[in-house]
Amino acid sequence: MGHQIIIDDKNSGDFFYREAIKTLRANIQFAGRRRRVILITSVFSGEGKSDTTFHLAAEMAGAGKKVLMIDADIRNSMLVNRFGIEQSMAGLSEYLSGQVETEEEIIYSTNYDNLDIIIAGAYAPNPAEMLSDTPFEDLLKKEAEKYDYIFIDSPPLGQVIDAAMIAQFCNGAIMVIESGAVSYRAAQKVKEQLERTGCTILGVVLNRVERAGGTRYGGKYGGKYGKYGKYGKYGKYGEEKMKESAAETAGKEGQAG
Repeated sequence: MGHQIIIDDKNSGDFFYREAIKTLRANIQFAGRRRRVILITSVFSGEGKSDTTFHLAAEMAGAGKKVLMIDADIRNSMLVNRFGIEQSMAGLSEYLSGQVETEEEIIYSTNYDNLDIIIAGAYAPNPAEMLSDTPFEDLLKKEAEKYDYIFIDSPPLGQVIDAAMIAQFCNGAIMVIESGAVSYRAAQKVKEQLERTGCTILGVVLNRVERAGGTRYGGKYGGKYGKYGKYGKYGKYGEEKMKESAAETAGKEGQAG
């Protein structure tokens, strides 16, 4: 295993947020032993998905479970800056591209007991293909034998196809949706996309819900990522590009077979 990453979490949330994370952790545990490799995605960027993933992983680790968190947002990861990580280190993209030979070189312990992490690594031009390939599937299978839970932070499925590529190797998925920011149609499209992968949707986290007094449930977490390449917000163009990306990946898999 690599060296330790020191995570400086400045957005731990208020009492209500922390209690909601505890409830989410308990609900996942009640989902059964088969639901141990779990994808977390959202419709758009900036809905609090990455913060939810980290706090869920940390809460599960605090409950005594051995947890691995994987940052699979190879396109546009914010976690290194979000946690104030200053070390130079290899990540998922280096492993999947063959620049790093063993998974031990990309798995880092943290200053949270029972919580290990794989960072996204350097930007790669072909993340959907990398995340749908055999090395990533093999990595998840191998680590699932060592950890009680694996939580995968993926790019928003309403903007890029990556999460659907990852979902086919997971046995549970959670959608994070910002209250009042996502239309029913957009959320339904993401739900349908996940269902087509065969991955069970465990539930939806409604983030930043207005409470009495005007405060927001969950606080102001998960800052904006900006646009993912040319995909932008979910619309006709975004849907067409997602379909094209999925078709291209399926075609490449068929040729490889």
